[in-house]
Amino acid sequence: MKNPPNQTAKFGFFRIKPSEKPPVLTQPPAAAHRVPSQLSLQLMGPKKGGKAAVPAKKKTEKVVNPLFEKRPKQFGIGGALPPKKDLTRFVKWPHVVRIQRKRRILRQRLKVPPALNQFTKTLDKNLATNLFKMLLKYRPEDKAAKKERLLKRAQAEAEGKTAESKKPIVVKYGLNHITYLIEQNKAQLVVIAHDVDPIELVVWLPALCRKMEVPYAIVKGKSRLGAIVHKKTATALCLTSVKNEDKLEFSKIVEAVKANFNDKYDEYRKRWGGGIMGSKSQAKTKAKEKLIAKEAAQRMS
Repeated sequence: MKNPPNQTAKFGFFRIKPSEKPPVLTQPPAAAHRVPSQLSLQLMGPKKGGKAAVPAKKKTEKVVNPLFEKRPKQFGIGGALPPKKDLTRFVKWPHVVRIQRKRRILRQRLKVPPALNQFTKTLDKNLATNLFKMLLKYRPEDKAAKKERLLKRAQAEAEGKTAESKKPIVVKYGLNHITYLIEQNKAQLVVIAHDVDPIELVVWLPALCRKMEVPYAIVKGKSRLGAIVHKKTATALCLTSVKNEDKLEFSKIVEAVKANFNDKYDEYRKRWGGGIMGSKSQAKTKAKEKLIAKEAAQRMS
């Protein structure tokens, strides 16, 4: 079928008239995206800055024992229990414990006067152990022992015998009683607890002991002192005398106590406590000081 006059024929994406010859395509449209040949790649040379191809590692097949089947745990509802973790931060501690911790932090942060700061200087562990061993030898009698002693005394009186009543050497306790013994120069050693609450009960006791030249020691634990005299707690204990077999050991303890407390009283009387900031504040202060030192060095140079 011939084309009508004044009408163009379609050849691909060109429109030409019937009288004209179709144009010769020197380059196909998709030549720009043609893949380069091996010869052209060799002439181009290697690319600069490219990384060498890393050979792929061969995966070693894991040997699985068919006797032991893998059973992964399911931690959903009704499944396996979750692993144990530290829940200290989520514990609602008792009111007493919270108050103790807050008080400890406040004493670290705030400035503590010397009269209160001296109660942080306690007896070292070895000497305190020897001291408590000595005090345990002179424990006062408990209720059962007292009842037995009074019963024997009553039986002896009923039989018409004279019961021997020798006053035992025991540890004295009670703040008023100990104060009286110190004032009468009868006390040979006074032991004070470091955690008395309120501290005003015993804050004056070291000064009184020093004035009357009585050896005193501050030890950890009002509960430890209380256990010696069959009580829950005790603010202070006192020894007025010891047995002959314990005099040598007692004299050594008294000398060590004097060196640690009586002789250092003037030093403790002038030393303030507290003023210790937290770890974050200390880190900020160090960073600030480091920056100031760096700026000063730059100015000097």
